Amino acid sequence: MNMIVDKKLIDKYNESGPRYTSYPPATFFNEYFNDNEYLECLSKSNYENPKNISVYIHVPFCPQICHFCGCTTETGFTKPFLERYINAVVKEIELVSSKLDDKRKLTQVHWGGGTPNAISYKYIEKITNTLKDYFDFSKNYEMAIECNPAHLEFRHIELLKKFGFNRISVGIQDFRNDVLDAINRKPSKRPIEEIIKKIQDEGFTGTNLDLVYGLPLQTVDSFKKTVDKAISLNTDRIVTFSYAHVPSVIPRQKVLENIGFPTSDEKALMYENSYNQLIKAGYVSIGMDHYSKPNDEFALALNQKKLHRNFQGYCTLETTGQVYGFGASSISQLDSAYSQNIKNASEYINKIEKNGTAVLRGYSLNNNEKVIRYVINSLMCNYYVDLNFVADYFECDLSEIKNILNYSESNFVDFISDSLMTIEDHKIIINRKGRLFTRNISMRFDPLISKKIGTYSNTI
Repeated sequence: MNMIVDKKLIDKYNESGPRYTSYPPATFFNEYFNDNEYLECLSKSNYENPKNISVYIHVPFCPQICHFCGCTTETGFTKPFLERYINAVVKEIELVSSKLDDKRKLTQVHWGGGTPNAISYKYIEKITNTLKDYFDFSKNYEMAIECNPAHLEFRHIELLKKFGFNRISVGIQDFRNDVLDAINRKPSKRPIEEIIKKIQDEGFTGTNLDLVYGLPLQTVDSFKKTVDKAISLNTDRIVTFSYAHVPSVIPRQKVLENIGFPTSDEKALMYENSYNQLIKAGYVSIGMDHYSKPNDEFALALNQKKLHRNFQGYCTLETTGQVYGFGASSISQLDSAYSQNIKNASEYINKIEKNGTAVLRGYSLNNNEKVIRYVINSLMCNYYVDLNFVADYFECDLSEIKNILNYSESNFVDFISDSLMTIEDHKIIINRKGRLFTRNISMRFDPLISKKIGTYSNTI
């Protein structure tokens, strides 16, 4: 079934709002949350759900920095400095693991950046060996790494497989060199078809292709061709991220204004076209921006309404764990708290060398916020939430859940009249037509929106 985007609805609902990769959003993190609180929360996490452990490793270094990128990264690093950084990450892993129950299974490892595949592979091996020494890996663990194809050689793919990685996310962004030049990004070093084949030949269980729409010089037609090429590569997952332009938060993005961007209407068409192209090609739409093959675990989880999401992306409720982040700027997502490390790599190293932890800020959640997080996460992932089920999950009455959410059907009368969502017996269902507006719908469950804290990108 094709998706058709209504321009009037875009004009009506296109406002700034959180992406809800966490709840509360990171704009609410505060510096009252410190190292001691984090250590307490680590111990507490052993008695909370999920029991599984997920690990995030942040490598905040790039050979050159893309103008559009919102990630915490640096350039111009030296080899001795990089070695100190790796040693600091190892030390942090050793300390955090000592606070965790060694009977808990590690189910996921995700490497992000920066450009993780641009550092020496001996350092990647050192950290993965440390994880294996201090954590009990699940039999069916997933270990994924984000790779920039401009720095990816065949021998690197072989090494990653040897180290225990089983999924690679290839950061394409766009196949047009002029678009890549505009955002200060180098094209793939090898033909992308050969890279994908090599990944498959080495026996990796999965490959992601990451695309971004809304970048300078992109047109509706050009992005359509980019998606067609991505489909031809036949990877099990394709991601179409919407570019978020927030130069007040990320100053390096401002230079892109000299070139200009696609309009909101054009971005919506890019979203609509890519959705229709990928569905026609046999992919299943996952959440806001992911697509997977029908037999992929994401598609199966969505079908069972058991899809989950964290700062690293989508995952399944069966395999996800509480996330323990390591490295500069990394965020730990525990059941009762978020904790973010110091962003500057040099300051992070000094703090870890001195204390073993390097907390910059964080947030402790109360029970009401856990309920709201659960509801918003379910909507963002599964386009669905059953408030009766939520009440059972939190072992309380439906009336209490409704009170926490300040819930009333009248709050959603505009979305319902526009056929974006339906409500039946306290089941909220986002219709296919409403998926583009999932962030807007989720905002109606968020009491913190009224506080107007932080700067957000537009929802569309």
